[in-house]
Amino acid sequence: MGISRRGIAAVAMAGSMLAGGAVGATVFSAAPSVADTTPTTTASSGTSNSSTAAAPSPGTFKSNEDATHEAGESAAREAQENAGQVPTVP
Repeated sequence: MGISRRGIAAVAMAGSMLAGGAVGATVFSAAPSVADTTPTTTASSGTSNSSTAAAPSPGTFKSNEDATHEAGESAAREAQENAGQVPTVP
């Protein structure tokens, strides 16, 4: 294989690697932008209620308060759950 063919092959390989990287970056960077979101709607009933509780966002920690689950938890884990933290202790 001559030097010119090697150069062409090297350029072709480098170009395909760059194109593959660009396509991969596009595919993986677009994934978070299509995440499910819950639409917020407001009902206009003529009265305003300023003490409405906000629903937790989909990514927040939610404690499991089931009695059978609670029986096997340590006090440290329960304290973290009650504080709204993701438990880091068993």
